[in-house]
Amino acid sequence: MADVSSKELYEFKKTLKDLAEKRGRGTELVSVYIPPDKQLSDVGKHMRDELGQSANIKSKQTRKNVQSAIEVILQSIRLYKQPPETGLVLFVGMIPKGGPGTEKMEKYILEPPEPVTTYWYKCNNEFFLEPLEYMIEEHDVYGVAVIDRNEATYATLKGKRETILGHLTSGVPGKHKAGGQSQRRFDRVIEDLAHQFLKRIGEHMNEAFLPLKDDLKGIILGGPGFTKKDFYDGDYLQYELKDKVLTIVDTSYTGEEGIREVIAKSADDLENLDVMFEKNLVQRFIKELIKEKGLASYGEDEVRNNLIMGAVDVLLLSEDLTSMRKVFECQSCGTQKEFTVKNQSEADKINERCPNCNEILKETSSQDLTDEFVEKAEEMNTDVEFISSETEEGMQLLRAFGGVAAILRYYVDY
Repeated sequence: MADVSSKELYEFKKTLKDLAEKRGRGTELVSVYIPPDKQLSDVGKHMRDELGQSANIKSKQTRKNVQSAIEVILQSIRLYKQPPETGLVLFVGMIPKGGPGTEKMEKYILEPPEPVTTYWYKCNNEFFLEPLEYMIEEHDVYGVAVIDRNEATYATLKGKRETILGHLTSGVPGKHKAGGQSQRRFDRVIEDLAHQFLKRIGEHMNEAFLPLKDDLKGIILGGPGFTKKDFYDGDYLQYELKDKVLTIVDTSYTGEEGIREVIAKSADDLENLDVMFEKNLVQRFIKELIKEKGLASYGEDEVRNNLIMGAVDVLLLSEDLTSMRKVFECQSCGTQKEFTVKNQSEADKINERCPNCNEILKETSSQDLTDEFVEKAEEMNTDVEFISSETEEGMQLLRAFGGVAAILRYYVDY
């Protein structure tokens, strides 16, 4: 993906989420994707052709709405001499606000984070978002395996998500004397069983990882003991996969816990992966939090106060933060109070009275809590990082700290 900031990516994801919820009454929402090398004159000609074709739409209302949307698109592209560097995407259509007759024309013009590669014109009852959704996906994949003499687990790490693909057990007995058999003969049997187990691991990993090899950025091997090194040194992995092994790390655990330990110990090899960046940020925050005078702050009110003071160096916000900040005002004297609510129905239950006039306060404005914090952070030149809840650390930020935390520039004594 192009070099976009955490905030820009969050805002782009938020826009896509909003667009995904919009529906037309008929097939009257128009989506147009324009590659950067596409001549806008050709796009204009195509739009005029579609305008003519739309006369064949049977429904009078749908026909009128499609034609209006195409006219808006024609007006919009006239403002550009050529498409921007990554192209242009337009979403235009009549969106109903309630019953029949409440439709309003809405227009969204986006410059995508990656170049548009294919010209698209689509007309449907929802906007065509798949190409943009694909752009913001993390496509790099890492293979991870943790191996010892008794068991092996292999997984993929894509973006922030680890997926266990398989778990194998060996049945190889421990190295001890077996009844009447000679020790040497018994050791040969054990070594052969161990070899067969490593061969089986290789077959399963080849089957799992070879279809991914074009996207596979690397493979990390881990585990307690020497078995992982024996696996790497032997001819168990297909040569293209073996060439992708980035590092071999020692772990205390096997199984799923071992996979997580491998990922944590491979931070240097995965430093460009979002998951490690986010994990390190949250871990840095927690380390500061447990210090006697640590540079950490959490919770909506505390972080907001620190932001206003200019004390926040890095603001950490959960991507799953959905609360809203509402302003209620007295219609007589102008007294205001602010509330944070999870949804509008919760806001509707607020029955606060003015401390001066005793009148019920009325809601006058509403803003996403995330947007409020981002605006305050920008005013104070504070970095903002959005943390996914797909990781253990991200879920901890959301559940234990309310999705709002900060790493401070200096210690604040509360």
